[in-house]
Amino acid sequence: METKKNPNADLRKWSTPLFYFGLTCSLGICLTAFEWKSYPEGKLKEINSQTDIWEIPEVPISIQTPPPPPETAPPIVKEVPNDIKIDPEDFNIDINTEENVEIPVVALPESPPNVEPVDEILDFTEVQATFKGGMEEWTTYLKKNLTYPSQARRMGLEGVVLVRFVVNKDGSVQDVEVVRPLGGGCDEIALKVVANSPEWIPGKMGGRPVRSRMVIPIRFRLN
Repeated sequence: METKKNPNADLRKWSTPLFYFGLTCSLGICLTAFEWKSYPEGKLKEINSQTDIWEIPEVPISIQTPPPPPETAPPIVKEVPNDIKIDPEDFNIDINTEENVEIPVVALPESPPNVEPVDEILDFTEVQATFKGGMEEWTTYLKKNLTYPSQARRMGLEGVVLVRFVVNKDGSVQDVEVVRPLGGGCDEIALKVVANSPEWIPGKMGGRPVRSRMVIPIRFRLN
């Protein structure tokens, strides 16, 4: 079917140039409107040396004097004589005793009582403190009394807990503390096992038993 309209009269080919032309005109009008400057009508007032001088009123300077300090009366000092005589009849002391009973005189010792010095805890001794029976007995004691914590077993936790304690002269154990913890309940078990251990053989200095400090490892290992 042939078209009846002349191709030269088709205005659709000018749609794109006309669109851009209109867009350009709109942007130009907007920029001109923003940049347009307006001036007020009338003449500006000229300020020169012949204008009126402003009068500045003089403000009087007020000086405020501080209020006087409150008057305080000086304290009254009464002199008390140093030599005061006390009449023994003014004091009546009743100790529920008869007149014929003699009150013994309490004699205080001239020298102060002897205070025994606290034994020093030594970190290094000539003969180190040991468990009774040696390390084999100590290993046997740990196998019987050392239990693996359930929390550490669930976590798969293994390692060593360092425990520090003091061995007294009589072989007893005190001041048990953890130096290097492991966690998972292992620290509490290690403290309990060392604190409840049997008596040790104390350390010696110069052939005499002394208080000494020990550090021993407690190993936790899963089988």
